[in-house]
Amino acid sequence: MAPLISSQRKPLDVTAYSLMVLLTALWGFQQVTIKVIVDDVSLLAQAAIRSLVATVLVVAWARLRGIPLFERDGTLKAGLLAGFLFGVEFVFIYGGLAYTNASRMVVFIYLTPVLTALGLHFMVAGERLHPAQWLGVLVAFAGVVLAFFNSGKNTLVGDLCGIAAAFFWSATTVLIRATRLAQASATKTLFYQLGVSAALLPVFSFFLNEKGIVALTPLALAWVSLKPASTWIA
Repeated sequence: MAPLISSQRKPLDVTAYSLMVLLTALWGFQQVTIKVIVDDVSLLAQAAIRSLVATVLVVAWARLRGIPLFERDGTLKAGLLAGFLFGVEFVFIYGGLAYTNASRMVVFIYLTPVLTALGLHFMVAGERLHPAQWLGVLVAFAGVVLAFFNSGKNTLVGDLCGIAAAFFWSATTVLIRATRLAQASATKTLFYQLGVSAALLPVFSFFLNEKGIVALTPLALAWVSLKPASTWIA
């Protein structure tokens, strides 16, 4: 497959950097909060609620701003696949937290930038890695390998889930950049991901015999409300 031409991207400004700092802060707390409320709301049920609420917010935003979500623009197949990959990613993240601790899961999830950089290098023109960037990729990958070989019997399954989640996350990003989704609005691309995952995650939760929502305590409501917020900012 020939590399596709990268669509033009605007340089980051102060607003973009500020949002990224806020986003990474939310993401940093997210893995912890998932485990904090697991006795009240089971793992994949949390992921399903996150996607469902965020989907509603995206649809409301699109209607408010007049952004079309259902027009024919050739993105349907890629969009559905992106949504599937996105949903499977969260199956591994949330499900894997039953088998490892939050700090280890975060480390393995963030193999994503390394895998994404490699995928974009080969799939999208204009995304080639320079020698210094290759060095950064190797250092990052070496750190994750070191962490993996320090896995214990009690965390190995969860650590593997983190690596799998990183793969699916990076595959989603590469797919978006290498298909017609690169020319679609960010709102529509996010709608594909959230909408498909909102349908997919409850199915996984059911077949894994999760308890679902056990108790909507104030703490559970507060933590669950942060999850769609992180998706919205992203």
